[in-house]
Amino acid sequence: MPVGVVTDRDVTVRAVAPGRDLEAPVATVMSEPVVTVDADADLADAYRAFRRSGRRRLPVVVQGRVVGLLAVDDLFLDVFQRYADLLGPVSWSTLTDEPLDEGPLGQPV
Repeated sequence: MPVGVVTDRDVTVRAVAPGRDLEAPVATVMSEPVVTVDADADLADAYRAFRRSGRRRLPVVVQGRVVGLLAVDDLFLDVFQRYADLLGPVSWSTLTDEPLDEGPLGQPV
């Protein structure tokens, strides 16, 4: 099981910006405790883990071993795909529907 995660933000905020010794151990800048998500968890579990932890990246684990990394940006891609899947049929029906004979406030013309 991982003991910490070091991200570009950790390096920027906790190491470089405060002028820390760049020879210091990684443990001095890593984010902990580590919040993980199981590889067989569903997306709803991942969304909950991100919401509860406020983290931007979650190690993906199988039996405590890291097998990947899930970023909040990955979930944005999921959201955008679901949105596109929803809007596709709606947009198509808008293009194929007959125009309404109504004025700007729904009044007959």
